[in-house]
Amino acid sequence: MRTTSNPAFRSLPVGGGGYAGFNSAPARFPGADPGYGGALTTTRPMTVDDVVTKTGITLAVLIATGVATYLSGLWGLALPAALIGFVLAMVVIFKKLVSPPLILAYAAVEGVFLGGISGVIGQYVQRVTGSNSIVLEAITGTVLVFVGMLVVYKTGAVRVTPRFTKWITGALIGVVGLMIVNLIANFFIPGGLHLRDGGPLAILFSLVVIGIAAFSLLLDFDAADQAIRAGAPERTAWYIAFGLTVTLVWLYLEILQLLSYLRE
Repeated sequence: MRTTSNPAFRSLPVGGGGYAGFNSAPARFPGADPGYGGALTTTRPMTVDDVVTKTGITLAVLIATGVATYLSGLWGLALPAALIGFVLAMVVIFKKLVSPPLILAYAAVEGVFLGGISGVIGQYVQRVTGSNSIVLEAITGTVLVFVGMLVVYKTGAVRVTPRFTKWITGALIGVVGLMIVNLIANFFIPGGLHLRDGGPLAILFSLVVIGIAAFSLLLDFDAADQAIRAGAPERTAWYIAFGLTVTLVWLYLEILQLLSYLRE
């Protein structure tokens, strides 16, 4: 199985060659029985319906807590929620066995974070421009990008190859590195590298990041597709749901930020 830039999928199997782990030794899957080759004795293979259902449940929890936080005005919870969400994400990523409660807890906390940050940015933009539609526009943009990339993947318009995966992974590492450098530079230079100050360079950088996040969805779809073909256990669908949620949260935040730049 090809690797993916999404760290949430680090626990998915990696085959030694061949499509979807075929022509290689049997893979070990999250939640697999510790018997020979990770063979399962108490669970069934994962299906597309499992991925859709688990992803739907995870996103429903995120949306519910996000809407509740946004409407309640408890936007100050965004920062603690972001920190708690990061800790939960690390636990989920490095935990050997899949834990649906932890994944749903992550979704709930991330919903609080998104609801809070959306309220803060939305209020600021409304005060400056008089428009209060930026949050709805960001949600719409995220949904359209998700659907668009799913169509691109299903039609094969862009093929997910090992070389493509390396390019996206390298680009991801590059933008994360630039964000860290920009954050550090802010302590010494006003505006840092000007990657987040709303200027022309910030708009260009945000567009690049949105593009990388969008193409990362292709890698997530491919990871899910190959896990299904390789016979991953049903509970692995929770890992897929978690990985897709991580990418969608990132994509939404970048689209929201870009729209705030354009409104300014």
